[in-house]
Formats: sequence, structure tokens, C-alpha cells
Amino acid sequence: MPGLPTYGELPRHALAPGARRAAVLGRPVAHSLSPVLHHAAYQALGLDWVYGRAEAGEEDLAGLLAALDDQWAGLSLTMPLKHAALGHLDVVDELAEVVGAVNTVLVQPGARGGRPILVGANTDVYGIVAALREAAPDGWRPRTAVVLGAGATAASSLAALGQLGATAPVVVARSAARAAGTLQAGRRMGVDVTLRPWSDAAAAVAGADVVVSTLPAGGADELAAVLGAGPAGRPGAVLLDVAYDPWPSALASTWAAAGGLVAPGWGMLLHQGAEQVRLMTGRPAPVAAMRAALEGALAR
Repeated sequence: MPGLPTYGELPRHALAPGARRAAVLGRPVAHSLSPVLHHAAYQALGLDWVYGRAEAGEEDLAGLLAALDDQWAGLSLTMPLKHAALGHLDVVDELAEVVGAVNTVLVQPGARGGRPILVGANTDVYGIVAALREAAPDGWRPRTAVVLGAGATAASSLAALGQLGATAPVVVARSAARAAGTLQAGRRMGVDVTLRPWSDAAAAVAGADVVVSTLPAGGADELAAVLGAGPAGRPGAVLLDVAYDPWPSALASTWAAAGGLVAPGWGMLLHQGAEQVRLMTGRPAPVAAMRAALEGALAR
């Protein structure tokens, strides 16, 4: 696997003839399993491409994007770059524009050999929908939904839940000010979002058909302890906890013990990565090979 390059620089590994580059940018990024997913896909597809990772903050983004040339197929973006990228791209697809978050940059040829055209996309919504559907029974269509947290992934969660039929979700956040952007995204989507304070979290999730926790690792442990001492949700309700390391999380364990269904956060990672591979290569992603590589990495 290509290693971590110097701070603020794009990975520059040697390329075979006809190969292309891709990478994940963010801060922190050393823990990212995106290289595992993309390299497994390239191997299964017979592509001699390389995929690296670079530590980058918002202050680095403009320079890094300007350095992309026609050797690059695209970038995966993680925090804190998903919002910041919107102002640096030539084109942003409709879903990413509405959500207000870009996690994928596609590098397309410019006119007559000019500089590449950078296109922003959002595959997080696809990944959330796919992960939830894998955990839920056939024909599942949730009506009541709760999102824990209010960052970029929370906004993507609102779009995913809307696609699944839950168009009046509750967002539970510790900071009303930080939730403002997520609420604005909900309005752009036509989703009727209700904001509730963190003190209402246990009561909110107890009555939901589906809960998506977008909190960082350990961020829902206190809530899990409260739920473990009382109703932890309806049996058969679905939880997606996007934090997958360590796994299972305290929230996922409590939810499963109460008879709920759990979609692991690595399932979202898998499916959003598979959609990135499809967009960057123009070929169907080898999901089985990517899943096996990811499960192996997590087991190690």
C-alpha cells in the first residue's frame, strides 16, 4: 500500500504506462481504509492504478486541487474537506450541491488539452442507503428516523433517509449553531427536519424505525449506557453507526442486545467506495473483492 506522503503534498508514486492516480485527502487520514478498498478494486478489475493518501486541511485544498493533472482519475475527500471543496470545483453534481458536501472529486479531460475539469460528487448518500438496505428486511421502508450529529455525514444521512421514505427526520445535536448547516441542507432537499437537543437523544431514538449515528468513535458511548438501562429502541428497528473502529461500538452492541438490526459503519465505507470506483473507472465496482479486502483489514 502506498505510504503517507509529506504534509500537504499529493502522492507521487511511479506509474505504469496507461495507469492513473487516485488518493484520499483529509485530516487525520493515516487511519483511512480507502486505500484497501480501491487497491482491491483495481486488482480485481485488472487496472495498474495507484491510490495514495495525503494529510490535508482546508488551507491546503486549493493548492492540491490546482496540482491535479491528467494522470489523476479522482480524489476521495474526508473531514474537514467535504464542505470546503464546494468552492474549488468546476462542476458540482446536483446531489452534492443539495447536500452541501463533496466526498468525491472526478478529474476529467479539459478542452483541447487544457487543464482538467474537476467535478464534485457525493457517494456517501449511496453508501448509507446501501448499508441500511443490507441490514433491513426486504421491502423495508422506514417512516420515523433519527440522525445523531450535525456534520457533513449528517446532511448526507438526511438525503439517504429521504430516498428510503423517511422525509421528516429528527436531528439530535449537541450544538444548535453547528446544526444550522444541516438544517439548511434539509430544507434544500425538501426534508422536514426537527432539531432536538442532546438531552432528548434517548427518547428520540427509542421511537425511531431507523437511527443513523454520525458521531465519531466513542461519541455515542454515553447514550449507549443510558439505552442499556432502559428501552433501547423497538425490536427490528435499524441502526447505522458510521464509526467502525473499534467495532462493534457500544451503541451497536446495546442496539443489537435489544433486538434491533445493525448496519455496520464499514458497510457504508464499502458502498461509498464502490460507487467512487465506478465513477472513477467507468466500470462496475467489484464489491465482493472490496468487501473481502475490507473485512480482512478490519480483522487485522
